[in-house]
Amino acid sequence: MAALSGEQMALHSKGATASDIDQFEHVRRLHIGRHVSGVVLIALALWIVIAFARGQIEWHVVGQFLTAQAILAGLAFTVLLTALAMLLGITLGVTVAVAGLSANPIARWLAGAYVWFFRGTPVLLQLMLWFNLALVFPTIGIPGLYEARTVDVMTPFFAALLGLGLCQGAYTSEVVRAGLLSVGQGQYEAASSIGMPRFQALRRIILPQAMRAIVPPIGNEVIGMVKMTSLASVVQVSEIMYNAQNIYYVNNHVIELLIVVTIWYLIVVSILSVFQKKIERYYSRGAGRGAQSRRGR
Repeated sequence: MAALSGEQMALHSKGATASDIDQFEHVRRLHIGRHVSGVVLIALALWIVIAFARGQIEWHVVGQFLTAQAILAGLAFTVLLTALAMLLGITLGVTVAVAGLSANPIARWLAGAYVWFFRGTPVLLQLMLWFNLALVFPTIGIPGLYEARTVDVMTPFFAALLGLGLCQGAYTSEVVRAGLLSVGQGQYEAASSIGMPRFQALRRIILPQAMRAIVPPIGNEVIGMVKMTSLASVVQVSEIMYNAQNIYYVNNHVIELLIVVTIWYLIVVSILSVFQKKIERYYSRGAGRGAQSRRGR
């Protein structure tokens, strides 16, 4: 029931009828702060657009390099590195999350140590450590069976893949762990009561239900990984940022190449956002109906 004004309450107390109340004029509330903030934001947006339009930006250069071969090749490397790093991160994240919730104290300790180290050190530092691993281990492999020079194995791309993937695995493990904990304990007990092994219960009962809580943050992590791949330029991976830097070091069109990279990042992130929404809707099927049925009771 809507709140009544002081005069309306007074009429009610005097036994006034509904027709008497209807004689009052309904006055809309003035949202002054909302309108002022909207005008300020619009003015700020226009100021930024005008600044870029009047700035010393050669827009024909932006159009020229938007589809340049080096930029498109860097974009392909960025997408590939994102996909492989997320694949490694999700695989490690699920494994570490399950190990962290196991009854084995050694598995729990190792999972905690992994998360502690890779969440506690910057991604840039991890990339540099993997890229310079040859200074610690000149050769890698199994002695007597296979050995190779670390500098030949740890290429810039592989170093970036390990640095990004292992770091992502630590964050993903916490997301998966939270998703597993969101499933009621009764589901675990029900699976155990019918004799279902633990891993089968996780695969067929627990994880499908936990995906509703896991998918949204993982989708955000994928989008974050697209942008995080720009750090791989410090180890000379030919992703889009590195290739753009090589171009503007030569032609001195710094802002133009940065705008090109910005456009491509926005395009990729927009496409991924659409897929993220579709996946979220897929795993949230039935949630709305369940909420509506509960409200109807």
